[in-house]
Amino acid sequence: MISVRNIYKRFGSQVVLEGVTLDIEPGKTTAVVGPSGVGKSVLLKLIMGIMTPDRGEVYIGGENMTAARTERARNDIRRSLGVLFQSAALFDSLTIYDNIAFSLRERVGLSATKAHSKVLDMAASLSLTPYLQNFPEQVSIGIRKRVGMARALITEPKVLLVDEPNTGLDPLDGQEVYDLINACKNQWGFTGLVISHELPEVFQVSDRVAMILKGAIIAEGTPAELTASQDPAVQQFLNGRTDGPIKIQ
Repeated sequence: MISVRNIYKRFGSQVVLEGVTLDIEPGKTTAVVGPSGVGKSVLLKLIMGIMTPDRGEVYIGGENMTAARTERARNDIRRSLGVLFQSAALFDSLTIYDNIAFSLRERVGLSATKAHSKVLDMAASLSLTPYLQNFPEQVSIGIRKRVGMARALITEPKVLLVDEPNTGLDPLDGQEVYDLINACKNQWGFTGLVISHELPEVFQVSDRVAMILKGAIIAEGTPAELTASQDPAVQQFLNGRTDGPIKIQ
């Protein structure tokens, strides 16, 4: 569903990604993990077409995002993507209802009647009906994450991209987000890509895991395979140790 082929990206003299290749199978969820600053979010932006690689190609459902030369062409490919951003990225001036409806109005162009029906159905599916007339600041961060998920899924994307799902959350709220991802995957059956530095928590939503370090994928496999890896950097990261090949900046 998503194929990243030999991607290179640098900013000035700083090499961020150096020959990254990654395939994400349809219906599966892959977590891309690694310490902060190793290029995980840059990879996500390249997949979304927000950035352009220096070399390499990104395919979404067989369509070449890298070769899309206009914003309209990139938007056509992005229609298959839903995104749950790190902070949910809600519009503070819009109600929960209007936040969920936003993508329908901007990207799909449904009639007001059909859009209203879809918003109500999605709100009911994610237990958001009581909050539809509230503004984001009036609800908990857990509810805001649910709203972000509703907005991401309302256009029925084939792929859900999730950026650092539990950053800034306490353990209970963080677990709720992972439970939400699993429940939504079971209901809607999307292909998933999760960017995270939280291990082993992210394993519970992952079919496969790829770890990035120094611009390259140094390990890839199932959560069990990564846990059993003998790579010193993988074990250091898994166990949260400060001693090892990963140098703390």
